[in-house]
Amino acid sequence: MTAKNPSACRNFIGIDIGSTATKVVVLDDHEIRETMVLPTGWSSVEVAEEVRERLEALDYLIPDSYVVATGYGRVAVDFADRTITEITCHGRGGYELMGSDGTMIDIGGQDTKTITVENGLPKSFLMNDKCSAGTGKFLEIMANRLGVTLPELFDLAARGQVLPISAMCTVFAESEVISHIGNGEKREDIAAGVVDSVIRRVAGLALRHGLEGQKVFLTGGLSSSPYIVESLSRVLEMPVHTHPTLGRYAGALGAALLGRQKILKRRG
Repeated sequence: MTAKNPSACRNFIGIDIGSTATKVVVLDDHEIRETMVLPTGWSSVEVAEEVRERLEALDYLIPDSYVVATGYGRVAVDFADRTITEITCHGRGGYELMGSDGTMIDIGGQDTKTITVENGLPKSFLMNDKCSAGTGKFLEIMANRLGVTLPELFDLAARGQVLPISAMCTVFAESEVISHIGNGEKREDIAAGVVDSVIRRVAGLALRHGLEGQKVFLTGGLSSSPYIVESLSRVLEMPVHTHPTLGRYAGALGAALLGRQKILKRRG
């Protein structure tokens, strides 16, 4: 899809297809008009089609809309005018939410990344390895093992004492949790240990990247949890900021903003 007339564009749509969730942001010339989040499921192609249908139903996907796709499934968005890497889009969206330069920490479903933003653009970044032990997926797996939802896991953790989870691999860490359950350990303490293990891995990645003198901002699906924000602030020994409602949309917001920027340049 190609916007035929830049001067007529009134919708700028960012679509971020991540491994766990797909986020969408719709902008006009001045503000956010719509946000939505959908489970990505097994197929990026299918979720992209569902996004298309939802946008059409809301009358946002019109000929003079401009669509930018990002995330690992961005190539599945066959109605996008442009695709942009997730680092660039997360950096731009994070800058908008932070209101200043700084370092973003994005805890995703399958990876965690830190991005230093300077003058509104990514300057450097660092991602974790392919192990999911420092990601949202690890927390989902452990919450399922404990028979709770993620919010319930965080509530339990807030009431518990950290029971160390030492394994670096998700499979072995799950075995540790099973052993703790079998030994009759308190569920609150196991939950606290699970969350602490993720927070320490995320903090280690951020510190390797470098945070000295930087404003730190948390994005991703876990940014809406005050417990996660507080825990990360404690381990890093510095305040971690976030936007509790828009933090998870950083990539989609950045995509939409970059699309709008491109159209505004064409308008002259």
